[in-house]
Amino acid sequence: MPKSKKPQDLEQLLGELTLDLQRTRADFENYRKRAETEKVQARASGRVSAIFELLPVVDTVDRAIAHMPDDLAEHPWAKGVIGAGKKLDKALADLNITKIDTSKGTSFNPELHEAVQFDESDGEHEVIAEELQPGYLLGGDVLRPAMVRVTRQ
Repeated sequence: MPKSKKPQDLEQLLGELTLDLQRTRADFENYRKRAETEKVQARASGRVSAIFELLPVVDTVDRAIAHMPDDLAEHPWAKGVIGAGKKLDKALADLNITKIDTSKGTSFNPELHEAVQFDESDGEHEVIAEELQPGYLLGGDVLRPAMVRVTRQ
């Protein structure tokens, strides 16, 4: 015949089972939070990868617009290219992507700019002489540094 348990044994067993249940709930909650964080990180990583794939297209369209001959400016094909460029710029803005400032005379910032050419000249301050490839920020983070030619002023 089974031996009956004393009330204090049952209370101890109940306490142990309650602690086990609490640990299991905490473990599950930690798992859920970790899975959600990983999901958000995977989305962000996929988004950045897709943007990196699009940046060469943006660069090509921008170069085509910048080098468009004056006699083609009113041609429907040229207007279409300009329209595509504007749509790409809007899409980048909607994704919180902005171009890094590389205006001539802007102070060189190694966190934002990659100097690929340096003009030897007199001066104390390194400034941008020319943009060779635009750079982009995603939010406030550098997505791709701007390639620039630097000089001193």
